[in-house]
Amino acid sequence: MAEVRYKRDEDQAERYDRHWNELLQELRIAQTGVQILFAFLLTIAFTSPFRNDSDEFAHDVFAVTIVLAAMSMALLIAPVSFHRMVYKKKLRDRMIPMASKMTAGGLFLLMLAVCGGLLLALDVVLARWLAITVSGVALLWFVTFWYLIPGRVRAGGRS
Repeated sequence: MAEVRYKRDEDQAERYDRHWNELLQELRIAQTGVQILFAFLLTIAFTSPFRNDSDEFAHDVFAVTIVLAAMSMALLIAPVSFHRMVYKKKLRDRMIPMASKMTAGGLFLLMLAVCGGLLLALDVVLARWLAITVSGVALLWFVTFWYLIPGRVRAGGRS
């Protein structure tokens, strides 16, 4: 029996509106996460134990992680700014694909920043090799659930 595909009765403008609204819902979740992570990282930099007791490895991981978090935040907030700049210019057909790419890039950088933050925290309580291993496993976990599984579903959904 042939598979019945999900269909909508909407015109192109309605489809753009729906895509934009779906993207905004996704951004609300991601923006909150990256902002909390960024705030957490900022507080670490100003603590005496981090400044005085951490080694060069921890400082390097911190520097890379906070830059990744900042870049992620920029990309995840960019669609809002983009929308503001092109508002009422009838450019939604061009805005949505670009905003989607910004969001995808922001999520990728967020994944790396979260793993960097995890490495920073675990490096305090575990042996360094174990902290690196667990953070690597966490990265594989993200890749699996954020990219591999959706990629398989997407590939299987093509007619």
